Amino acid sequence: MTVTKTGYIIALMVCSIGAYAQDVKQLFPLSLKVKVSNTSTEERKEVFIAIPAADIRKQAPDFNAHAFIVLDNGKEIASQYNEQDVYYPGIVTVLDQLGAKQSRMLEIRFNKNGEIKRTYTKRTQAELSYKTGGQWKGREYLGGDFKNINYLRVPPEHKDHSWFLRYEGPGWESDKVGYRFYLDQRNATDVYGKCTHDMVLQQVGLDGFDSYHQLQPWGMDVMKVGKSLGIGSIGAVVNGVTTRVEKTDSVTSRITENGDVYSSILTNYYGWKIGEKKHDLQSRLTIHAGTRLTHEIISVTHDPDNISTGIVKDKAAPLLKSKGDATHFGYIATYGKQSLNGGDELGLAVFFNAKEVIEFSEDEFSHIVKLKPVHGKVDYYFAGAWVKEPEGIKDEQQFRDYLKQVAFELANPVKTEIVKSN
Repeated sequence: MTVTKTGYIIALMVCSIGAYAQDVKQLFPLSLKVKVSNTSTEERKEVFIAIPAADIRKQAPDFNAHAFIVLDNGKEIASQYNEQDVYYPGIVTVLDQLGAKQSRMLEIRFNKNGEIKRTYTKRTQAELSYKTGGQWKGREYLGGDFKNINYLRVPPEHKDHSWFLRYEGPGWESDKVGYRFYLDQRNATDVYGKCTHDMVLQQVGLDGFDSYHQLQPWGMDVMKVGKSLGIGSIGAVVNGVTTRVEKTDSVTSRITENGDVYSSILTNYYGWKIGEKKHDLQSRLTIHAGTRLTHEIISVTHDPDNISTGIVKDKAAPLLKSKGDATHFGYIATYGKQSLNGGDELGLAVFFNAKEVIEFSEDEFSHIVKLKPVHGKVDYYFAGAWVKEPEGIKDEQQFRDYLKQVAFELANPVKTEIVKSN
């Protein structure tokens, strides 16, 4: 019998796959099956899958979060186990695509003993970096070096441009876009446009504030916040006046997840003053691999009339809006030559559940949507799309198509179900 070179290569590949499968079963002898279903008539890409810890433990009480993998059609895919994040506790992963009306069976394999670390390409990041080794002089922090931390109680001296926090607050990113919010009396969110899929925040702001306002090989700060709501910043409208989270008794911020496929930040604002009342507010910001979207999840005490958010106004970028319906999230958005990179194209959007909308509004600085908290909770999503993003959105029609697609997908999430264990 004659074996061609091609046939020989195929035979080697089959042997290699077989050996890998055997190794996987030896390392991870136990398994769970998870059915993932797209019930809609549209294909999805970069699909975020969350498998709750409670569901896993119910089916597999001996599941070990420190020794598991996720397989898609026998191929290992990047995953992580969230232990600190209370909104998505458990296993999270991202599927590259899921066809219309398609269901896929994922396999979770695990070893109930020990720790087996897996290494994946890092596609998300969250960080917080402060100065240490220097000293406060009034409201400025002089000297010292930056150090990354997972938790900070904001010192009372800290205000805008105190030089205390690297790029002035926490940052988070996916392989598409980056964000930061000012962890001071402004508490507004900004956008970092990226020219690369790599993680970049760790190199931003090391030399002060000016460098990231100019185009760098990785990208730049592309949006001017000023006195506006920036993009997706938290506020409230009282007697026609928009108030950001400016007056508080104290603030803490924590990096709750800094993973390969998912990252999140938890910030607590105590005694936020809205009008004559004080409220405690909890903000959770999340992002996953392959998306521009940040999910903002809010809990607030004492039932404020509204939680409002919005987008900075720019004459070069007219407002696009939709209140949404049962099949689509609503949105407000802008697109045009509004970036800080010489005015090239930038799209900004906030998406929200149509059931929570009170009204659209505006003030001198911002396009605004007022949302109604239900039992003290409200959530929404926001996204920045810069023209220099690799394989990104290049014109207004593509941006409008993106708005429509995201609005539909948010209103029609995929379904997951654990169907088998052994």
